[in-house]
Amino acid sequence: MVIGMKRYNTITPEGIRDLLFEECVARRKYEKLLRELFLGRAYNEVVTAGLEFYDVFSSDALHFPQESMYKLTDNKGRLLVCRPDSTAPIARLVATRLRNETLPIRLFYNQDVYQMTKSLSGRSDEVVQMGIELIGSSSRRADLEVIVTALDALRSCNSTDFRLEIGHIGFFNALIASLPVEDETREEIRGFVETKNYAALNDLLDTIGDTKAIAALRRLPSLFGGDEVIEEAAQLFESAETKQVLDYLKGIYDELARLNLSEKVIIDLGLVHRKDYYTGIVFRGYIEGCGEQVLSGGRYDSLIADYGLNLPAIGFAADISAIASALSKGDSTVKLRSADVLIYAETEYQMEGLARQKELISKGLRCEYCLFDTLDEAKAYAKQKGISKLLHVCNKTVEISL
Repeated sequence: MVIGMKRYNTITPEGIRDLLFEECVARRKYEKLLRELFLGRAYNEVVTAGLEFYDVFSSDALHFPQESMYKLTDNKGRLLVCRPDSTAPIARLVATRLRNETLPIRLFYNQDVYQMTKSLSGRSDEVVQMGIELIGSSSRRADLEVIVTALDALRSCNSTDFRLEIGHIGFFNALIASLPVEDETREEIRGFVETKNYAALNDLLDTIGDTKAIAALRRLPSLFGGDEVIEEAAQLFESAETKQVLDYLKGIYDELARLNLSEKVIIDLGLVHRKDYYTGIVFRGYIEGCGEQVLSGGRYDSLIADYGLNLPAIGFAADISAIASALSKGDSTVKLRSADVLIYAETEYQMEGLARQKELISKGLRCEYCLFDTLDEAKAYAKQKGISKLLHVCNKTVEISL
């Protein structure tokens, strides 16, 4: 028997993985694109704490089961979690350190989040998110700004093959409010609508009754398409609340159509995010090559109040990990990149060689300083790495093409 054998010192935990060269290049590429997009729209970057008290995510408005979070304790025995979401910490930040800022506040972030996913789901527990939060305005202008920014974010990452699905949580809420069901049943219905599980949804609704609201809930997962969905939904269930929601959603869709964006937008009234903090418009973004959503967001006008400051807000998060993975496949621009020049310096000219490296880097070249002892070794290494030029630094510096 081997004493003290380390069983896990050469592998990563389930749901976590290392990134190699090409994947790092892809990630930085899309981070740069979105960073420029957000900065250009006057959003300011923040980074929230990687470790938070569990209480930050224990609000009734949030849907983070304890079992989905990575937990640990501090030296006082208090329960901490690895950040599972970026919106809640930003709500905390706004309600505390930014509570006296002039409204509206425009923030963006680029950081990891951690959530335990089901085994064999193919999803990572560690995700790099980039997103924006527009805080302090409940206006239609704010909704349009964030939705258009979401579309531009998808376009920045994939110029043509993308779509954005938009809905409004108010329609589902109006239907479910008329049913005599407990919170647990309500969440079951929400889950079946969200996953478009028609069979399970119908079986559950059969046990509740047969009302107009129930008939509308049965149809909800299939209510997606163009603006004709609005009219169909209006015929299924009519109330003052649902009319206001559908009129608002139609107005947003028409505004996007004016910018020739309607072909990239799908109305989906079955879009009922399981995070309870959403209060209005909700949306999801997709790109070709990735079966899962790569962007998600919506309006959350009640969440920040849980942290002591009553402010409306809307935002979204893009999954950089998924975007980079999907779009780097077959991308000839995302390859392991060799140096433009290899600098080999004779023993007595080492500092001159390092000085020449610095000079060439300042001109925009990618320069590698050779660590081998002979010129022949340097030439062989350059050929192996695909470096086309070698600079031989000696009493007379010579450039060698390979």
